[in-house]
Amino acid sequence: MQELKIADPAPGACGGCTRCPSGAFERAGMDTRGADAVIALAGNPNTGKSTVFNALTGLRQRVGNWPGKTVVRAEGAFQAGGTKFRLVDLPGTYSLLSNSPDEEIARDFLLFGQPDVTVVVVDATALERNLNLVLQVLEITPRVVVALNLMDEAERNGLKIDHRSLARDLGVPVVPMAARQGKGITELTSTVVGVLDGEIACAPHRVLRYDEDTENAIAEISEALLAEYPNLPNAHWVALRLLEGDASIQRELDEGTLGRISHPAEGMPEARDA
Repeated sequence: MQELKIADPAPGACGGCTRCPSGAFERAGMDTRGADAVIALAGNPNTGKSTVFNALTGLRQRVGNWPGKTVVRAEGAFQAGGTKFRLVDLPGTYSLLSNSPDEEIARDFLLFGQPDVTVVVVDATALERNLNLVLQVLEITPRVVVALNLMDEAERNGLKIDHRSLARDLGVPVVPMAARQGKGITELTSTVVGVLDGEIACAPHRVLRYDEDTENAIAEISEALLAEYPNLPNAHWVALRLLEGDASIQRELDEGTLGRISHPAEGMPEARDA
C-alpha cells in the first residue's frame, strides 16, 4: 500500500478568519437555523468522532437527550461551499443491529431520518473492525463519506493505508484525517459538499447477497410494509431485519411508530452546554 501524506490545515480550517475565501468552511456553533442540509455523523466509540464534531462546529459538545431516550445527543452547524449544514452527532456504535439504545437511535436516524449525507468516522489504527459499521451504513444509504481519522497514530505505528484503493473498494469517498491536529477538516467539508451537489458520485459496495428464497421473502415483506407505510424509506432493509427477528423493529411495527423520524431531525429538543 502507498504511503499517505496528510495535508496541513488549509485556509478556512480556522473557522471564518480573514484569510478565508468566499464560500469556504466556517463554523456556525449551535445555530442550526436555516440549514440547507442535514449531515449525520456516525462511527464506533473512540474513533475521534467527537473531535471531528467539535472541529466542524466550533462547539465543545452540546448535549441534550434523544426524544424518549436517556441517550445524550449533540448537534451543531457549519457552512461550506455556500451551504449551511446541520450536523447531528449520532451515538457511538459498533453496528446498526439494534442491540442497545445507542444502536437503535443511530439505526433509526439513518434509516428513517434520511440525512442528506452521512459521514462515518473510522479509526485508521483499527480499520478492519471499523469497516463493519461502514458496510452496514452503505446498506442503508448511498451518500456516505468515510472520514479516515487518526492517520497520525496509524503512521506512528507503521501502518500505511492506501485511501484511494479503499475508496474504490467501498465505492464512496475516503478522506484521510488527523482531526486532533485539524488536518483533513477542510478536505472533509469540501468532499461533503461534492457528494451533496452530486459532483462526487457514490456507488457503494454492498456485500450482502441472499439466496432466491430469502430475496423472495424480503420482497413479500417489503410489499406488505409499503402497503401499510407508503412513505417508508429503506423497506428492503426493514424487511430483512424483520426476517431476522429484530425485536425493536417488530416493536415499532406493533406500536405503529415505524419510520416516525422524519427529515430533518424532527422532534429534537434544544441542546444545552455539556
